[in-house]
Amino acid sequence: MQTIIIGIFLILHGLVHLLYAGQSERVFELRPGMIWPDGSWLFSKLLGDEATRRLAAVLLALTALGFIAGGVGLFFRQDWWRLTAVGSAVFSAVIFLLLWDGKFQALDEKGWVGILINLVIIVVVFILKRPS
Repeated sequence: MQTIIIGIFLILHGLVHLLYAGQSERVFELRPGMIWPDGSWLFSKLLGDEATRRLAAVLLALTALGFIAGGVGLFFRQDWWRLTAVGSAVFSAVIFLLLWDGKFQALDEKGWVGILINLVIIVVVFILKRPS
């Protein structure tokens, strides 16, 4: 049962990354007036907001694929699923930190809840070795 729950959770977490990719490409708004990832403390200054949005969409789509692959790999009891899930969690956290605008308002819109979820994934999957 634990395997099914964690596998589904990894896949759903990956799908949320696709929602953020859609937000960054302006396919839709996750919330009215949400402009994320505009104003990224690193990428917007280097690339501008439009290129930052495109980069964010690509990186988040790759991250989503990693989480989905990790969940599917877990279902099929593949040895690589754990590394894929943890690698995706680390990659996701780094992406959201680099895309952050440096402001502490509306952190939930800027991926900070996802960073906390990524930390839980790292602890559960890598440190606690769940499911065994």
